[in-house]
Amino acid sequence: MNDAAQLVSKVLVLDADRVSRATIRRFCDDNNLKGLRASEDNILNVLASNIDLGGILVSERLGGDARGGIDLGLKIHALRPELPIFLRRETGDGLADLAQHEQKAFAAGYAIATIDGLKRVLQDCIFNMVYPNSLVRGITQITQSALQSQFRNLDVSIEAPYIVSDKLIFGELFTLIPIESSWCRGYMMLQTEEAALQWLVKGSHTYSDPSEGDDFRNLNMILGELTNLVWGAFKNRYASQLPADGHLAQVPIVINHAHRYMSFGSSNPQLCFRCTLVDPTDAALRPVTILQRFVFNLNWSPEDFLESEVSVDNLVDSGELELF
Repeated sequence: MNDAAQLVSKVLVLDADRVSRATIRRFCDDNNLKGLRASEDNILNVLASNIDLGGILVSERLGGDARGGIDLGLKIHALRPELPIFLRRETGDGLADLAQHEQKAFAAGYAIATIDGLKRVLQDCIFNMVYPNSLVRGITQITQSALQSQFRNLDVSIEAPYIVSDKLIFGELFTLIPIESSWCRGYMMLQTEEAALQWLVKGSHTYSDPSEGDDFRNLNMILGELTNLVWGAFKNRYASQLPADGHLAQVPIVINHAHRYMSFGSSNPQLCFRCTLVDPTDAALRPVTILQRFVFNLNWSPEDFLESEVSVDNLVDSGELELF
């Protein structure tokens, strides 16, 4: 099997102690984490935004309150129960001294001197799914080609893929398509902001008539076509072998529009690709973001992953290669 891709995950760090922050920063660098700082005053606003997170590191003492981090952790857990919260303890480590309902809010408790012990917990909470390198690289190539084929005169870039534990929906436009093969079952999603896609149509950056930019049905069709292109290429390359059983189990998908929340009935993290479209001739225009997510909530067997191979003979027969 291919080596696992070295993916990163964004974590929110809520810690006012400078010495501890330096150690946490080193720990993040060593463990494929991208730390983001926030103050306790605006944390709830941050969590209500579209920021993609894999987890939260919070200190037990916040704002001079010896239990400030515990109380804040309880609020965060109530708001975003899917996010693992790691509590830095003032003395000792672990969570045994907390009340039972408080323990349930945290994934682990640690002391700054023993922070390296969190690595195993991270593997269980965030990096608990192995993604083959060739799969991650191939998805990037497939998605970039599809974007370049559908949008004109734009620079297309895709950030390094990352892992998130949250279940937030980005933007107003959202497509969802099942992914099924002998080694994986789940869904692929594309998400974007309606106004951003509208700007692309009106600016003649799509193959739609610019006058149709105000028609939301046309915008839906553009994102739907892009989804079909990506899924078709993914299927040809990675999912040519379909599941043998035609009666496979399903789980309900729950969508709460008021909270921009979507659950696939499992705690599996999502593999994310943030795609950015930029007009190179007008730096003043805001870049357009299309967020691509994969959740393999029904089956994930990377040990059975096999990339479809195209033989040299087939390429010669089709005229794509010539014998030298």
